[in-house]
Amino acid sequence: MIDYTKLQKSIAHLDAQFQNWHTLDKTLPPLLQEAVAESVIQRFEICYDCTWKVLKRYLAEDLGVSDMPNSPKPIFRIAHENRLFDNIDEWLSYADARIDTAHDYSGEKACSALALMERFVKDAVALYCVMSGKEWT
Repeated sequence: MIDYTKLQKSIAHLDAQFQNWHTLDKTLPPLLQEAVAESVIQRFEICYDCTWKVLKRYLAEDLGVSDMPNSPKPIFRIAHENRLFDNIDEWLSYADARIDTAHDYSGEKACSALALMERFVKDAVALYCVMSGKEWT
């Protein structure tokens, strides 16, 4: 049986920090604003990694998919083929954003990643609900 606790917490923490960033007082010093944005990106990285690893386990254990690859993009393609979500292009864009944030914290890459957060959280919640069979609370 798969324990979804870590996934649920990582999504909730990302969402909470994204909301903090989204409603941040723009008169705060730039360094503080940047620190909150970097925290959102760090939580995205953790949540993303947790999501694809739990998804891999779900595909193998619950759906019986054999010969599982050990990287996110093929896992997302298999999940899409198994109708766990419709928007494969979105999930591939999240994978690209994760790669970008791991190697470059430039303002441009950070802004690109932050622009995906609302959709990523929504999609991660939906995937969590499909895999766990639970409603999001």
